[in-house]
Amino acid sequence: MQEEARPGTGEQAKQLALAKLRQAILHGEMAPAQRLVENELAEQFGVTRASIRAALIDLEAEGLVERIRNRGSRVRVVTVEEAVAISECRMVLEGLCAAKAATLATDDQLAELADIGTAMTKAVADGEPVTYSELNQRLHTRIREISGQQVAVELLERLNAQLVRHRFQLALRPGRPQHSLGEHLAMIETITARDPRAAEEAVRAHLMSVITALRE
Repeated sequence: MQEEARPGTGEQAKQLALAKLRQAILHGEMAPAQRLVENELAEQFGVTRASIRAALIDLEAEGLVERIRNRGSRVRVVTVEEAVAISECRMVLEGLCAAKAATLATDDQLAELADIGTAMTKAVADGEPVTYSELNQRLHTRIREISGQQVAVELLERLNAQLVRHRFQLALRPGRPQHSLGEHLAMIETITARDPRAAEEAVRAHLMSVITALRE
């Protein structure tokens, strides 16, 4: 099959490189501290070095890449203390989203959250931490979407992108899914009860638990 034509230059090429690089970092295909060589990436994605360089500048602004003078770029290393600080910010923003979701959610959306909770319970019972982690992210994403708080959603997307490595490590830590399941179910229950304050408190309690786990 003929390979699909891809733009080599211009804004479209930069956006292609940006999307590919972001996806590779978020999916763990590029490890923290890994060097990002412009020539190699340009050849890999079929774009110019200028397009790669422009994409790296955008990724630096997102906190995913760091550019070191006279040494090029690498995937940014997020320390545990940074991860804790990011999680503290998430407590405020995700708490806000949960409170709004408790007020705005439709019956169908509440049923969807309940279904996610059921699937998370099954994943824990079946010993499937990767599935549980994926459902965990789906739950948080849906709560943010239901909230309609677009400013908070955009800020959280940038913050969460920087936590991908720590999030994956926590998901695979023995006993962590069993520990956090009840916290996630509490989030669903308080939103379903349409109790904004309790929903916000449930999210904050969950993220405080995440902070404790990060520091262990």
